Amino acid sequence: MAIKRKRHSAEFKFDVALEAAKELRTASQIASEREVHPNQISQWKKQLLDEGVSIFSNKNFLNEKKQNEREAALYEQIGRLKMELEWLKKKVAGRD
Repeated sequence: MAIKRKRHSAEFKFDVALEAAKELRTASQIASEREVHPNQISQWKKQLLDEGVSIFSNKNFLNEKKQNEREAALYEQIGRLKMELEWLKKKVAGRD
């Protein structure tokens, strides 16, 4: 009989990794309480500590700023195209 793998949510992983990073209890203690293998806790903790810096980096802010500028340009282009379409509709209607 095959054992079904558990799928943990991102919130659960974050909570466990944060608890492990605080180092108030050992990974084995946390593992037995949360029913997760200690190696998995170590991996989540390492990932949190390695990638945690990216949360506060300016890269996310710069990407968001570029996306907003691109959106504004696209909306401006949509507005111009709508105006041209209305103008062409009036021109064609005037010929009839």
